[in-house]
Amino acid sequence: MPSSPAQPRIVIVGGGAVGSAVAYFIASRPGFAGSVTVVERDPSFARASSALSASSIRQQFSTPVNIALSRFGVDFLRDAERILAVDGTPPAVGLHERGYLFLVPPSGRAVLERVHAIQRGEGVDVALLDPAALTQRFPWLAPDGIDAASLGLSGEGWFDGYGLMQALRRKARSLGARLVTGEVTAFRRAGRRVEAAILADGSAIAGDWFVDAAGPWAASIAAMLGIDLPVRARRRCVFVVACPDPLPGCPLVIDTSGVWFRPEGDRFICGISPPADDDPDDLPLDVDHAQFDDVIWPALAARVPAFERLKVVGSWAGYYEFNVFDHNGIVGRHPSLDNAIFANGFSGHGIQQSPAVGRAVSELILDGGFRTIDLAPLSFDRIVRGEKLLELAII
Repeated sequence: MPSSPAQPRIVIVGGGAVGSAVAYFIASRPGFAGSVTVVERDPSFARASSALSASSIRQQFSTPVNIALSRFGVDFLRDAERILAVDGTPPAVGLHERGYLFLVPPSGRAVLERVHAIQRGEGVDVALLDPAALTQRFPWLAPDGIDAASLGLSGEGWFDGYGLMQALRRKARSLGARLVTGEVTAFRRAGRRVEAAILADGSAIAGDWFVDAAGPWAASIAAMLGIDLPVRARRRCVFVVACPDPLPGCPLVIDTSGVWFRPEGDRFICGISPPADDDPDDLPLDVDHAQFDDVIWPALAARVPAFERLKVVGSWAGYYEFNVFDHNGIVGRHPSLDNAIFANGFSGHGIQQSPAVGRAVSELILDGGFRTIDLAPLSFDRIVRGEKLLELAII
């Protein structure tokens, strides 16, 4: 039996952080009387980006919409133990507000100053440091080749992304969301509307709204609806290293080389994005150890002398859901469909923006439009028009 407008049936494809956030924000809306079904093909999340992310959060973006998304994200994480508690048991999301530190060579100073002005205009708590101030604050850092640095003073750091995802799932389920294990293989569509998602076992889940939150595999879901979604699975390797010397006050550091590193307990994790011309789609999730030996370790040792004596103690690989169009998220309807919403392509910052995206999608469905953060700059329309959203602070 079809639902009434006051009791919408919402079907979410993908149970990672974004899909679970959508489910939570819909199910927690006061007076909501509809149904929420989350379809996830692998509840172990063995290959999910949410489980394999480095799980960091920053406000040092160059576009106001990305700043706003992450600002809401950090506020949500600060209060997650209360918001996402179930039966009085709070989740552990492990937020550490230690900041991001962007290091730039002379050629990058003009852009850094331009971005800094945007961030300050948006109220981001960030400081520009010259090499002398940098080494005074972080004496373990070699300043060679650095012309300036940008340091987040609050509202940035890292957290337990897998813990956040599981907390969102538990809370959504406690509020009545139904979690279904299954693989969507097709949709039943009538004109501009989607009527049902068809699973591999032949069963159908009817709905009034459908959300593609399938992460790195979002394009295949979109293709079932006849939509070309420019999102691809791009492998990123993360290495865990032990260092004999402490690095007091170490934030998440993005080196002039593009290598990043941050503390993880009493160790460090690090990585780098490969060159654009050597970043193919759908590589197996095998760790590229040559990347560490040839690129990452030399950069680490040059920037932090203590890292000359580091030891690799672990590694893993995960996928970015990479938007090959402009590296920013895609949130909203496609112009050809009335009741399908896309929440994809965050290109490495999906885990930090998942709470705000979840809230935004809930507003699209329940209120008919964005109410708190205007995500029009992330609409599918820009893809159709070929108008890129330029984000200068890409890692």
